[in-house]
Amino acid sequence: MAARVAGEPAAPERILSSARTEFAARGYDKASIRAIARGAEVDPALVHHYFGTKEQVFEKAVETAFSPAVAARDQALAVDLDQVGETMTRFIFRVWGNAVTREPLLAIVRSAVNNETAAAIFRRLVTRQLLSVLAGRLTAPDAELRVELAVAQLVGTAMLRYVIKVEPLASTDAEVLIARLAPVVQHHLTGADLGIAGAGRELTGTDRD
Repeated sequence: MAARVAGEPAAPERILSSARTEFAARGYDKASIRAIARGAEVDPALVHHYFGTKEQVFEKAVETAFSPAVAARDQALAVDLDQVGETMTRFIFRVWGNAVTREPLLAIVRSAVNNETAAAIFRRLVTRQLLSVLAGRLTAPDAELRVELAVAQLVGTAMLRYVIKVEPLASTDAEVLIARLAPVVQHHLTGADLGIAGAGRELTGTDRD
């Protein structure tokens, strides 16, 4: 192979970049170490040397692609609890609104949806680095559920806006959406919990009878 140009990314970085591209284009099942190596312009043995099996390559690629979410976690930990909803909402719009940070996340999500091994890796990383850490800030007994609902609200909105591009959600000004979403996310995290019995009364209206 030709000598690498000075300043060009080193082999591990090229391998991870190629892996994200391969997983995005072909999914976990069809991606191969050989194809990843070809995209990085290295020998397949070097992929194994740095990262091991395909499962281990995927996990490392997930970790690097997941770094924006870790940054969001750190921002949420740094602000007062009553500001976490807006902080998380603004960060999600910033990350998903930028193609550079959106595409690696999409590559991981696509693979996780279609393969249980990939899904298990993604689940483990999300739980360890995001959900459990944020839940640690809350005092409610259902803290983990609250954080999962908040994240689901934001990721679902991001998918509809930036991937599926449902209108008018896709073209509405981000600030308008943030203003509507942030209080909902905040309520998931810190709002009063009606409980199942209370929610049932709210829905059926039996308290008004």
